[in-house]
This record gives sequence, structure tokens and C-alpha cells, in this order.
Amino acid sequence: MMSVDPLVPMETAGRLERLRARFDALECDGLLVTHLTNVRYLTGFTGSAGMLLVGPDLALLVTDGRYGSQAPEQVLSSGAPVEVAVTGDRQKEAVSGSMTGITRLGLEAANVTWAAHRRYESDWFEVPLVATEGAVEQLRIEKDPGEIDRMRRAGAIADAALASVRPMLNERPTEQVFGRALDAAMRELGADGPSFETIVASGPNGARPHHRPSERTIESGDLVVLDFGARVHGYCSDMSRTVSVGACSEVQSRMLAVVLDSQAQGVDAIAAGVDAATVDRACRDVIDSAGWGDAFVHGTGHGVGLDVHEAPRVAKTSGDTLAAGHVVTVEPGVYLPDHGGVRIEDMLVVTDRGCEPLTLTSKLTSVV
Repeated sequence: MMSVDPLVPMETAGRLERLRARFDALECDGLLVTHLTNVRYLTGFTGSAGMLLVGPDLALLVTDGRYGSQAPEQVLSSGAPVEVAVTGDRQKEAVSGSMTGITRLGLEAANVTWAAHRRYESDWFEVPLVATEGAVEQLRIEKDPGEIDRMRRAGAIADAALASVRPMLNERPTEQVFGRALDAAMRELGADGPSFETIVASGPNGARPHHRPSERTIESGDLVVLDFGARVHGYCSDMSRTVSVGACSEVQSRMLAVVLDSQAQGVDAIAAGVDAATVDRACRDVIDSAGWGDAFVHGTGHGVGLDVHEAPRVAKTSGDTLAAGHVVTVEPGVYLPDHGGVRIEDMLVVTDRGCEPLTLTSKLTSVV
């Protein structure tokens, strides 16, 4: 466990009013929140079952008996003005009986199945149902200081975990063994767990951007792509480093240099008011100039928060504009099957003047 200062409190209490302020634009006067990540964001509740009805004057969290004590405690500690109903199988009665003031009810279209929609329409509610997109996700894009502090902690844990296990590469472990050691180190340092399935991609496997760790033994001459993150109080970190094991070939050395320059140009392009596509172009231009444009096969980055992939998108087709408080990654890569892969990624919080990195491990890493 790392010795750390207390985390900055989050600003959960005001989130419901920010959501209600969006109701006119969403063409509803109430919202049934069924995506559990959004329920957590609005209430502090971390259980695996529940829904949140938000009306003009009421917010009601409905869950089952497994969370009879947990739900009220978490809602109270978060400061969210939410009532809690522990209903077992009687969710319908609790929710449909609390519709005062709601004449058009929004549903989270990306989270509600066709079967659930039909059930809500025919049996639960007597008011028109409205499909909404990004109702809560748009609120989540701009992080408050408490959220950023948890992500900074998650980044620091990932940094420390890699530093603690990197010497293992001298022992030429398999990808799976190294990945398990990295995950265990993050937990030992205080993480809830990994924020996604850790990628350890060595040698030719590095040319597969989302390779899953295999039984391949890491060998001298390999480039090893490491893509991993920690989760702290639900908030994620995300970082990629490429480690050279032994001496690099001339092509591998050039790959590392090009991607390092590309990533630096992308980071330098970040600031509030900048189009996300501009950041992507800053990275892509460097790799295009090196003649490897076709080997950069994914977008430059993405938002991070309670989900490891969320808005805004940092890609050439993105229509998003960066703002202070956004947390995004910059992660260009070059993937050549005959030589391996290189990806370098940092997680950064956008500021008015530029950005602040939340992942600090050196990008120039090698193991003899």
C-alpha cells in the first residue's frame, strides 16, 4: 500500500441539478437512469443492481435487499439528495408510484433493451417515453477536482507498479506471468484492481494493438508493448509504454523515436478550446511523414473517467472540442508485423493553458 494523502472530496451533491438543467434539451421532465455507472456518478451507489428515477423534485434510488444498508450509507456519504427504496422484486411499484410531476420520461437509449422498453411502455408507465443519448455522460466529461485526484492516484499506482515489476523482464517471463505480476502490484499498492484487461504484447504480438497476454516467452530483441491501468474508487488510469528487451534493431529504434515524437506533438497540441481532431492530426502528421501512416491503425485517444473509454474522442473523425477538466489519452502507435509494435500513451487533464500528465513513467525504457 502506498503512503498517500487523503483524497480531495468529490462534488456529487450538485450533479442532479445539473442533470435537471438538461431536461428541456432532452425533451423530458424526468429520467430513468439504468446504466449503473451513471447511477454511481449521480448517487455514489456502487452496487450491481439498481435504477434511479430523477424527476423535477425527487430522486429515488431503487435497489434490492442485498444493498439494504450499503445503498443508504453510500448515498448519505456522497451528499447526493436521493431517497432510497429497497424493494426486492417490487421495483415497478416503487418507480411508477413516484412519477409526480413527470409527464415525459426519458430512458437511456444506449442501455435499455427492446424488451425492457416494451415492458416499461406497456406495464410500468402511463406517460410518453423519450429516448435520450448521453444525458448523464455529457455531465461526466468535465471532471471535478475530486475525480481528477482519484485518477491522479490511479496513475501514480500504475507508475509505481510498473517500476516494481519491470526488473522481471530480465528473467524473460511469459506475457501472462508478467501481466499477472503487474496486476497484483497495482492491487498491493492500493488499487481496486486493473481498470481493464492488461495488455502485454511482445515481439510479433506487439503488432496487434489489443493483443491478450499469451504463453509466449519474452525474448531478447523484443519490443514489449504494455498497456494497463489502475482503478481507484471507481476511477481509471490508462497508460502505455513500450520496453525494449536487449538491443533494438535499426527499424525498432526508428519506430520508438517516431512514436515518441508523435506522442510529444499530440501532448503539446492539447489545451482548452482545441478540437480533438487537431490533436489527432498533430500525432498522425509525424507518423505519416515517417512513411508509416498505414501502420497507425487506431485513433489517437479517448476520454477516461469511471469508464476507461468515454467521451471525448481524440480521432480524425471526432467532432469534440477539448475543455478544461476533460481527461484524455494521447496514444499513437506504429505496428509492423516483422518488427513488433510501439505505442506510447499518457493520460492527461486538459487545462486552459495546456495539459497536466497524470501518468509519469519515463517513456525511454529498456531492459538489458
